[in-house]
Amino acid sequence: MGNMISFKRPDGQSVNGYLAEPAAGAKAPGVVVIQEWWGLNDQIKGVADRLAKAGYRALVPDLYRGKVTVEAQEAEHLMTGLNFGDAAGQDIRGAVQYLKSSGSAKAGVTGFCMGGALTLLSAVNVPEVNASIAWYGFPPLEYIDASKIKAPLMGHFATADEFFAIAKVDELEKKLRDASVKFEFHRYNAKHAFANEEASAKNLPPLEYNPQAAELAWKRTTEFLDKHLKS
Repeated sequence: MGNMISFKRPDGQSVNGYLAEPAAGAKAPGVVVIQEWWGLNDQIKGVADRLAKAGYRALVPDLYRGKVTVEAQEAEHLMTGLNFGDAAGQDIRGAVQYLKSSGSAKAGVTGFCMGGALTLLSAVNVPEVNASIAWYGFPPLEYIDASKIKAPLMGHFATADEFFAIAKVDELEKKLRDASVKFEFHRYNAKHAFANEEASAKNLPPLEYNPQAAELAWKRTTEFLDKHLKS
């Protein structure tokens, strides 16, 4: 459904990405999709395809520069080697700017796991973002300057998440409220990666696909995107 393209970061470097275009073409609103720690794999391309079917131009920047893995240990290694500030302020910002300069009037960011953390960093560091949706992930909270978050924010979190403690989500909420950020967080009685249809097959006990939670989170996500990007 989509194609690999190349776009420029603010610093002029080129980044590859997977772009899924809807029937409406380049005039449609854009969504930058941020990978989990596995890399730019078929599962995250499928998320972009799903958003394209919903009427969005969905662009997945290749943060790992071509590397993908199915091994948790290797994924952790790749994630640890990633410069999060550079990924948010350059790769993701460049992707948002690309969507806007090539036809989309508005563009949002959504991401999963590691990508959820990067979505929150992008909400702070990418002024061009019009809406953000983080799925079960957040960075160390001291990196979130909530006063800089100007666009509406949604978050989906799992109460039984072993990687991202739900108590920290309560702390993050307080931080956002104190800065008067427009946000809505949803909690699901689920484990980490509950919206990844491949999670249970990985045989990693902390990960589990939960189709009911995933469906509800996707319904909320598309309503939120429609409200803030299509109008």
